[in-house]
Amino acid sequence: MKTALIAIPLISLLAAAPASADFAVNIGAINVAPDDSSSSLNVIEQVAGLPNGSTALAVDSNTQLGLTFDYRLKPNWAVQLIAATPFSHDIMVKGSAINGLKVGKTKHLPPTLLAQYHFMPEHQIFDPFVGVGLNYTIFFDEQIDNQLKDTLQTLGVTSADDSVTLEAKNSFGLALQAGVNIKLSESLGIHMMVSKMDIDTTGRVQVNGSTVQSVNINIDPYVAMIGLRWSL
Repeated sequence: MKTALIAIPLISLLAAAPASADFAVNIGAINVAPDDSSSSLNVIEQVAGLPNGSTALAVDSNTQLGLTFDYRLKPNWAVQLIAATPFSHDIMVKGSAINGLKVGKTKHLPPTLLAQYHFMPEHQIFDPFVGVGLNYTIFFDEQIDNQLKDTLQTLGVTSADDSVTLEAKNSFGLALQAGVNIKLSESLGIHMMVSKMDIDTTGRVQVNGSTVQSVNINIDPYVAMIGLRWSL
């Protein structure tokens, strides 16, 4: 169902494009490396007797299969849709006496549409470009880690019978990009790019459906991809 959210706009673009459209498909490894920051876990700090502002959340990096699609509008201008298999990230506490405490995990899909400017479209080998666009990140399959569950029980916040869940809000933001396409033959090449994406979410720890801790998380990752490129 989540993959369909990416496929639908792509199919529409393909159907609307003229037969002579200059398309390319890039397939390879894509890595999301968060440049993260967050508000503090103020409720947990208060209950655990920790200094105010001493805690934050960290999000680890993840690599998946990347699939991007290029449509050349004019020699210097193109649009690109970035897709991937779902990314999975562990979330943990950083700072204070509970540094490293595992909070949970989440999956996300970050479909991104960019307008690209190509500096040397007629070059026989190198095709460097920059891009700017919009990103919509869909979070799903959030899970609470047992370490956090046990800690909340130890602090007397919850009991063994309580339902403890994690929720993350979807995000909409800016994306910047730079990269290069390297031509190996008429139809085959190498695609390399790095993007900086604005991904901000609100994470909520809920007990029996009620939020007991809310944290604003700026994930703001660097997204890098290297792969093979097929021109159609």
